[in-house]
Amino acid sequence: MTRHRARPFPLCLLALVPLAACGGPGHLRSESAAAPAESPASRLTVERIFASDDFAVRGFGPVRWLEDGGWSTVEDQGAGNEIVRYEPATGERRVLVAAAALTPPGAEKPLRVADYQWSPDGRKLLIFTNTRRVWRYHTRGDYWVLDLAGGGLRRLGAGLDPTWLQFAKFSPDGGRVAYVYRNDIWVEELDTDGPPRRLTFGGSDTVSHGTFDWVYEEEWGLRDGFRWSPDGRWIAFWEIDDDGVGVYTLQNLTAGLYPIEKRIPYPKAGTTNPICRIGVVAADGGEPVWLELPGDPRDDYVARMEWAAGSDHELVLQRINRRQDTNRVLLADDRTGACREVFADHDPAWVEVCDDLVWIEGGAAFTWLSERDGWRHLWRVPRAGGEPELISDFAGDVIEVLLVDEKAGRVWFLASPEDPGRRFLFVVPLAGGRPDRVTPPGGGWHDYQISRDGRWAIHTVSSFATPPRIELVSLPDHRVRRVFEDNSEVRAALAGLARSEELFFRLERDDGPPLDGWMIKPPDFDPARRWPAIFHVYGEPAGQTVTDRWGGRTGLWHRLLAQQGYVVISVDNRGTPAPRGREWRKCVYGQIGVLAAEDQAAAARGLCAEYPWLDPERLGIWGWSGGGSQTLNSLFRHPEVWAAGIAVAAVPDQRLYDTIYQERYMNTPQANPAGYRAGSPITFAAGLADPLLLVHGTGDDNVHYQGCALLIDELVRLGKPFDMMAYPNRSHGIYEGEGTTTHLYHTMLRWWLAHLPAGPR
Repeated sequence: MTRHRARPFPLCLLALVPLAACGGPGHLRSESAAAPAESPASRLTVERIFASDDFAVRGFGPVRWLEDGGWSTVEDQGAGNEIVRYEPATGERRVLVAAAALTPPGAEKPLRVADYQWSPDGRKLLIFTNTRRVWRYHTRGDYWVLDLAGGGLRRLGAGLDPTWLQFAKFSPDGGRVAYVYRNDIWVEELDTDGPPRRLTFGGSDTVSHGTFDWVYEEEWGLRDGFRWSPDGRWIAFWEIDDDGVGVYTLQNLTAGLYPIEKRIPYPKAGTTNPICRIGVVAADGGEPVWLELPGDPRDDYVARMEWAAGSDHELVLQRINRRQDTNRVLLADDRTGACREVFADHDPAWVEVCDDLVWIEGGAAFTWLSERDGWRHLWRVPRAGGEPELISDFAGDVIEVLLVDEKAGRVWFLASPEDPGRRFLFVVPLAGGRPDRVTPPGGGWHDYQISRDGRWAIHTVSSFATPPRIELVSLPDHRVRRVFEDNSEVRAALAGLARSEELFFRLERDDGPPLDGWMIKPPDFDPARRWPAIFHVYGEPAGQTVTDRWGGRTGLWHRLLAQQGYVVISVDNRGTPAPRGREWRKCVYGQIGVLAAEDQAAAARGLCAEYPWLDPERLGIWGWSGGGSQTLNSLFRHPEVWAAGIAVAAVPDQRLYDTIYQERYMNTPQANPAGYRAGSPITFAAGLADPLLLVHGTGDDNVHYQGCALLIDELVRLGKPFDMMAYPNRSHGIYEGEGTTTHLYHTMLRWWLAHLPAGPR
């Protein structure tokens, strides 16, 4: 295996930002490294970050852009929620639904609105409340319908168990609502008092209609699994059957005398997948029509499904093979189940699901994101077949399409062709051409919720050092019309912290592409002395750490470490989803974990060569989830570089993770056994020569505690010392339960101070 050597090359500073964003609780450092006395307001503590509102960022919304050009949002008026409408041009505020109207008969308080939906005719309101968590998200709860004309408030699912409804939505005419109840689809008439009617049968702990199992939700982002037809006569739905899928059992060991078990169908890499089918059932009931999908129902995924424009009887599906190198766009007839392929996107590494399929030209074509020319570009694909035509003609990646405005003939999207750590708004003619930047000059991370007519946007901007500001802008002039939230209190709290230097850099190399990173120096930094450094890593295709945006509590945690006397650094290695072209992202195919560890080691060596004030004997590394895995790979494979590391919720053996994610980047263990061995940290556990802290939640349904146990067993067999902290019943985020988060970060802070001495030498 070739290691990448970082030559001592001058760093290209992309940004240098002196800030009042770091200042230190010197009482936690050793006396030899103690900072001068500072006021409490200038110091960060674990409690200030994770158990107080000192740095609590406020948001705005959620916003719903309306057909008339205004927007609606939920506002808390103390006595309860109310839904209001705003006129963008004037700021005029009008209450659409008062809190009193959201109070059920006999209740003392109005409903708390978790989400809401207007009927197509605007005469009814669907309210989601009293929610419950399913897997990662709160997708289960109660639904109520408010008749705005008559004022009546009605709870859906009469006679059904409360808090068990999911994904309720109006029919196109607003006269009915369909929803999922205990893994089957039901429909309810709104203009009568009749009971809800069941449309599908056979839903169980292993069979789901209109919703998804763990792996489809986690890896395809699918939760709502049914779609009304445009005429309201039919409902198309996913059926997921986990029969034959391996089961992982979670044990709650603290609930009583005996453990409580939770069994989760979870297909690990190379094992049996769930069966996936698409059915179409009449909204009045009857036997479903099952689509005649090509391929294997276990080994070919239906990653997206919608009704197609330009036809009353066609569905459009994205069918991705198990190897995940081809995404086929199929059109299916809902009457016969027959399917035909209209387009296929292929990549020798992997393909992504496309969430930017938008029908144009009356259904004669659709838009599509593809990396077929080396960049993630937007294309026009004809429905009748033929070669796609390029829309976004520039040397850069389209990060996200925000609006296809066919009436105005333009597409709004996010991109950053010159700086992969930032995000800006661009616009391009729908007919194709060179995009123009709309975001004014400057840096930062910009996001937009654009109105349907493309005239207005809710603009959210933040940077590495500044919390989000949320404002209304007009387009395309990007003129600020109103500021909704500037988080001035958080800005004031940040201004009270001791000053520190934060910078972005690009590390050039003679044997690989340059690496982008950021660095936070201690407040009392002295370049004449040598300082320890802690690297923060993720390093896999699912995440990018080097971004010029507000990092929330994790960013403040890194500033706290800087206050303790550490230089804190993060570097994006090859294979992270930075907008640097296809080759950057996909060169890691079949070798996840290998190039990441090499690049992190190369960055550490290169920075130490460039900056003599970095102490090469005191370099630590830490990460969570995929970052925990890369921490282990770094410590085990490059012990000559790293002095200590913390791995949180890591995957020590890639065979233990799920089929869809792991096989996307690695193929199956059967097809790529050498790649799985080379990318799995446990293979190289004998290389551990430095302090290691393992942290894991025993209730993690994503990255199973099983992997941590296997690694512990291997380290014990090898006679390797290490430290370990298990959090009973906590999930992948390790946050449930009183005191959990502060305990975790106190544990990590104490561990760093004990095993990687802070302060200069």
